[in-house]
Amino acid sequence: MNETAARVRDLLHEAGETHHVVYRIVDGADDDWASWYSAWLVEHSELPEILGAAPVRSQLTWLLVQLDKDYATQSPEEPWEAWYAERLVAYFAPS
Repeated sequence: MNETAARVRDLLHEAGETHHVVYRIVDGADDDWASWYSAWLVEHSELPEILGAAPVRSQLTWLLVQLDKDYATQSPEEPWEAWYAERLVAYFAPS
């Protein structure tokens, strides 16, 4: 994993921890979790700096939902944060 993906992985982990605290009353349950994550990542984290540009929030939300489906289908051994991070970095890489 390269340094950029590792930094995104760490942000995803932090987002997960923060989300669980915010939604503690329901033990982290949130059907619209991807919207919360994308808002937090774009507005309250270093993700735009790490990627070199701020992703469009709706596009990031869509991608998080798609990654969740793919991760569930493929059942990789890798922790979700690392698996998502590598794909997020690749998706938002400058053309």
